[in-house]
Amino acid sequence: QVQLVESGGGLVQPGGSLRLSCAASGFTFSLFSMSWYRQAPGKERELVATITTGDLTNYKDAVKGRFAISRDNEKNMVYLQMNSLKPEATAVYFCNAHRISTCSPPLDYWGQGTQVTVSA
Repeated sequence: QVQLVESGGGLVQPGGSLRLSCAASGFTFSLFSMSWYRQAPGKERELVATITTGDLTNYKDAVKGRFAISRDNEKNMVYLQMNSLKPEATAVYFCNAHRISTCSPPLDYWGQGTQVTVSA
């Protein structure tokens, strides 16, 4: 079965750093674009960062220069390094795997999320 398991969340002070990890299994990891989303209480889930199958990255404007997404296809892992954290980064962070196929419906897998709280 498909599994995406996030870890690394926690409480951090403003200006601090945190590294999130996502362990993937049950599908061909290298064929999927991987993303991190986040959802704060009362707000919609938003895309934070994406890394493609070709290792191209894209970020939400608000986190550019401070966050970095990476992947390790040999380990089926994706990471989100978060530096210079601000209180507005407080949210549940979700790992997402996405694949668009020309001959089948698109595939979209989600993890359960990990809580990140930025507070003094």
